[in-house]
Amino acid sequence: MRTLTIDQAMEDDYPELLDLNNLAVPNVNAIPSETLACLHSQSVYLGVARTSTGIAGFLLALPCTASYDSPNFQYFKQRYEAFAYIDRIVVNQHLRGRGVGAALYQDLNRMLDGVYPLLACEVNLDPPNPGSLSFHQRLGFNSVGTQQTEGGSKRVALLTKVLSPDR
Repeated sequence: MRTLTIDQAMEDDYPELLDLNNLAVPNVNAIPSETLACLHSQSVYLGVARTSTGIAGFLLALPCTASYDSPNFQYFKQRYEAFAYIDRIVVNQHLRGRGVGAALYQDLNRMLDGVYPLLACEVNLDPPNPGSLSFHQRLGFNSVGTQQTEGGSKRVALLTKVLSPDR
């Protein structure tokens, strides 16, 4: 892989982020541009991993104080006082397994060091997303529960990771 850089997303990135996001459905939900803009405006982090050929991936994290009606976000909000919620991490399918996701998480951890004690996210169990589950477990995320969403058509694992300066 070519050199990877990570920076914060700009509005000009939205079309490419949405294309990448929509290619990852059903592992993430499809969203329109307006929703991405709303989530970005509330985010504590919208990092974009870039190579010389374009966007390799992105990670969107929201603060626990965000106004977001996602049932997964609400699960964590009801149980934890302070956390950052990973709404989505998407890596170009041709670059998976090459450190893009880990680099985004490393940058997120650096940005949130001392700000939030906990990261929270969910990973699909049905439809299954075993690659993401394994990836998050390798990064130190642990299951704290499961729940059915979208009228029972999805089942997710709810995961948390304690943030510490050495990770």
